[in-house]
Amino acid sequence: MRLAFRALGGAAGVAWRESFPLGGRDVARWFPGHMAKGLKKMQSSLKLVDCIIEVHDARISFSGRNPLFQETLGLKPHVLVLNKMDLADLKEQQKIIQHLEGEGLKNVVFTNCLQDENVKQIIPTVTGLVGSSCRYHRGESLEYCAMVIGIPNVGKSSLINALRRQHLRKGKATRVGGEPGITRAVMSRIQVCERPLMFLLDTPGVLAPRIESVEMGLKLALCGTVLDHLVGEETLADYLLYTLNRHQLFGYVRHYGLGGACDDIASVLKQVAVRLGKTQKVKVLTGTGDVNVIQPNYPAAARDFLQTFRRGLLGPVMLDRDVLQRSPVAEP
Repeated sequence: MRLAFRALGGAAGVAWRESFPLGGRDVARWFPGHMAKGLKKMQSSLKLVDCIIEVHDARISFSGRNPLFQETLGLKPHVLVLNKMDLADLKEQQKIIQHLEGEGLKNVVFTNCLQDENVKQIIPTVTGLVGSSCRYHRGESLEYCAMVIGIPNVGKSSLINALRRQHLRKGKATRVGGEPGITRAVMSRIQVCERPLMFLLDTPGVLAPRIESVEMGLKLALCGTVLDHLVGEETLADYLLYTLNRHQLFGYVRHYGLGGACDDIASVLKQVAVRLGKTQKVKVLTGTGDVNVIQPNYPAAARDFLQTFRRGLLGPVMLDRDVLQRSPVAEP
């Protein structure tokens, strides 16, 4: 297994930049036709909505938001919902808000839609924004309608279901999944509140056709916005280990009962595989004949490492800490 990253006692390697499949121009190949069509349908439905609710992953508060949203969806009032706050390290939440305000985002709400945390802030925020803006073609309408947008697997459907639980005491209206691409039908109109009467238009996730950098692509992949196999589970596990070590987050050591922090992904995955019993028999040809050897199942161990991180069992993480540290507002 080729090592790609170093965080303990050394700088990150660079060989991975040449082979990462979602880096630079290659990412354009991943932009599926249904995403391009979805963006066009969103634009054609703008006259039906009063406000845009953009959902994004709080762990990557600055990375990976689709710039085409702003270009395509115009000047509608805009709320940014940073979901999965329970998985994000928000010790510097105020600095995150200041950074986003510097980008022109004045209405930011952090949520945990699975536990309905802060979800009650959404509808008052939307109604307040709509009330202070021109409604153009919808001036005589007594109902509110907002379009929910975002890249894949950030919790758009979870937000809609949480709003229905909070305000209608009803169950799921949209399917929720842990992989990108669950929501495919565009422009599903769903009621989420009675007073005030409000509907949301659910939309599929639309990733930007180009990703700015390799590291941004890795962050997006860690958060599950693209399918793991497009990057490689062992490559992602390697970057995750590098990130945890760089931020001095050693929850993985405690979780898997390791002897200590380590930046050798092969060593870590071997220990994880043995501890979890994820081994496999491999037939090896020797001078005396075939011999069955027990080897660690590295892909299975990498998969468990990633899933454990995504469930929050390794502790909260701010993957965009490097962006925050470069920001002028992050300086003391």
